[in-house]
Amino acid sequence: MTKEPKISAPKKPRSWKQDPEAVKADILAAAKVEFAKHGLSGARVQDIADQIQTSKRMIFYYFGDKEGLYRAVLEEVYGSVRQAERDLNLDGFPPMEALRKLVEFTFDHHANNRDFIRLVMIENIHHGKHMMDVESLMITNTAAITQIERICDAGVKEGVMRTGLSPLMIHWQISAMSFFNVANQSTFSYNFGNDLFDEAGQAALREQVVQSILASVAA
Repeated sequence: MTKEPKISAPKKPRSWKQDPEAVKADILAAAKVEFAKHGLSGARVQDIADQIQTSKRMIFYYFGDKEGLYRAVLEEVYGSVRQAERDLNLDGFPPMEALRKLVEFTFDHHANNRDFIRLVMIENIHHGKHMMDVESLMITNTAAITQIERICDAGVKEGVMRTGLSPLMIHWQISAMSFFNVANQSTFSYNFGNDLFDEAGQAALREQVVQSILASVAA
């Protein structure tokens, strides 16, 4: 089973006058953990402040209120995964290899960033209403579809992918399998055993997801 990376608070509180952006980053890192663990309603701003040795007043100065902080966390985590996808620089790879790398990245990202999965689950409980208030997310997340669209266009042009593909559906398929792997691990393991969630099982499942996506687009 993949272990989650731990986020440790700085040993000494940062001075907002010396490095305000670093202070904001510390707040967001602590808030991400708190919201992922307790949800929007259960998270306490005072606990977030205590973790990084700052004050509620400082948090409200930067983010307005608890919901403003929660929206900022959503913006940060989605922005982070989209930036990581861009950093793959897939345009230089053959289409099938580019798609393989994207699927592998998504599977690994979700497995190694379980707080991201929890935050998405929490926002779904709220019917996505807080995401609607973050205008940048529409642009940020549209980039994921545009990237797949470029891969598909290149694949069709080279004759290795079939025509009529929907980049949106492909994104849905990749996300669905990678997300389920984390979101439903506890209940799936309880019902069917833990074979798919040890190191060997995850490696086999990762390759199965890749092959499933590649087969679905092949000419």
